[in-house]
Amino acid sequence: MERILSKEGEAMRNKRNNTPIVVRSHDVHLDSDYVQWIHDIKERFRGAQIKAAVKINSEQLLFNWQLGRDLVLQKSEEKWGKGIVEQLSLDLQQEFPEVRGFSARNLWNMKKWYSFYALTRASDDLIRAMDDKLKLDSTKLQQIGAEIQENNEEEKLHQVGAEMSFPSFFGFVPWRHHVEIVSKCNSVEEALFYLQKTIEEGWSRNALIDCIKADLYHNIGAANTNFAEKLPEIQGKIAQEIVKDTYDFSFISLPRGYDETELEAALEQNITRFLLELGTGFAFVGRQKEIVVSGKTRKIDMLFYHIRLKCYVVVELKAVSFEPEFAGKLNFYVNAVNELIRTPDENPTIGLLICKDKDQTEVQWAFQGIQTPMGVASYDNVRLEEIKKQLPTEKEIQQRIELAEEEFNLNRKK
Repeated sequence: MERILSKEGEAMRNKRNNTPIVVRSHDVHLDSDYVQWIHDIKERFRGAQIKAAVKINSEQLLFNWQLGRDLVLQKSEEKWGKGIVEQLSLDLQQEFPEVRGFSARNLWNMKKWYSFYALTRASDDLIRAMDDKLKLDSTKLQQIGAEIQENNEEEKLHQVGAEMSFPSFFGFVPWRHHVEIVSKCNSVEEALFYLQKTIEEGWSRNALIDCIKADLYHNIGAANTNFAEKLPEIQGKIAQEIVKDTYDFSFISLPRGYDETELEAALEQNITRFLLELGTGFAFVGRQKEIVVSGKTRKIDMLFYHIRLKCYVVVELKAVSFEPEFAGKLNFYVNAVNELIRTPDENPTIGLLICKDKDQTEVQWAFQGIQTPMGVASYDNVRLEEIKKQLPTEKEIQQRIELAEEEFNLNRKK
């Protein structure tokens, strides 16, 4: 008697035999409801992944925070001696040999982390203000943040004499990022700036280190611009934030006496690093971008597009100090891009002039009467090619000596 299998049984047998399951088109009827349903399932799963990752990270950070707090509030070194952190490290590693993170150095980092925020005057107010400023728009992140905060409230009941509870938004930043921040920042304000940027822009640890090294906290938004006057309030604020006062070009190497063309070429060759230095949201459109105005060909040094601002950014590079006439040329290029490239649904083009140096008064006066939004920044740390690369080689020197001797001998014979 022939055995008849159900569709479910057949599917299970195929799975055991690693036989591909073929779904015939007449077995399913896909429509817009199915498309929406599968989309919702994918979004829920992605949300679950994010939630799990943040939850695990937050729980580990909460433990680190509590341990750092205990080392501070217990006055452990006074109570048990200067070697207590090392002893605690040995005891924890013996009990949990499979767990990483219990080195003496990491325990000292936990103590330093807690002390940096909790023992600093006005930290509570600054952190509360940061919580409000972040305004986590994602529903998933809001839910996760609420759960973290709820756990913190439960933990808070058990704190005796604690000066500060664990800030919920700390849970969105990896531990090693926290260590880098408190090790390299000089104030709570500066640390919170880098925490905010890490959360909003998803910085890797290397990106964070690069930004701290470039002193982004003091440089960002400090460039001379007319954005506040020439752009709508929200766009002007964002534009000001993305422009630095000084760009770090330490990733390029140029010969002494280099000009704009060599500077452009070096930046294009290192465009990935240049985009990182410009900041999140910049997309490279091209170098020496050609535009034709009244039959004449003009070339823009470098053209970018900023995704968040939804606008083009014209970048002009100068290997010399700022001169007032540079503003007029940049103004021309910005207007040209608005007329020839920009689409009606895009925001006004922004101009950015990056010079070797600048004088604030000269920049301000040069901007008077200009209607296009633009800014002027400087750059530094360009590495000059090693002198030995510019000097003749040993072989070349020997050849020159031989030629000089031949010439001398010829002159003697005359």
